[in-house]
Amino acid sequence: MVINDWIVINDRVKQGSSVSAEGILSAPSAEDMYNALRCSYPRFFKMDKLCKWAWVATEYMLGGKDGAYSGMDKNKIAVCLATGHGCMDVDKRYLDGIALASPGLFVYTLPNIMLGELCIRHGFKGEQQCMVSEKFDAGEIFFTAKGMLDRGMEGCLCGWVDVYGDAADVCLMWVTKKGSGYGFTAANMQELYTNGVK
Repeated sequence: MVINDWIVINDRVKQGSSVSAEGILSAPSAEDMYNALRCSYPRFFKMDKLCKWAWVATEYMLGGKDGAYSGMDKNKIAVCLATGHGCMDVDKRYLDGIALASPGLFVYTLPNIMLGELCIRHGFKGEQQCMVSEKFDAGEIFFTAKGMLDRGMEGCLCGWVDVYGDAADVCLMWVTKKGSGYGFTAANMQELYTNGVK
């Protein structure tokens, strides 16, 4: 199993071989990154911050719709993401404005909605899991994603997306059973998240 590509966005941007940093390095927000992509996806503007960061990072890493996974069975593409704060920003806004509650706001009070947004965009229909951890836990993400691949998934988008206030901490990896890149291990995942290189 191989980490074919990866992207880390936090206080600095680090990216794998096929990820274009153009438009990322100077983009202070998910919206700016979206605009730099020059794509048209109106759903993006309805999303909460957690979904937006997961969406733009995935878009940069996978190269848009049908990019890195071209020719793969989308029924066998898994998504395994972890988060720390989940949707606390939206939860607070929802609680503060409870008299003005709407289904459009309530749906984003569930952290697993970011998986749904990614699967809608890319058509992924394989296994999906959203975990909540205190911090990036390479061992937990590795264990879960490897299990998905061992059970027949051909590829897995996995990693960490955590957003609170204006701070985003994103580390996504595209893992397949074959290919070139880093070996898929918890140690390599941690190294990419921490330093951006193996």
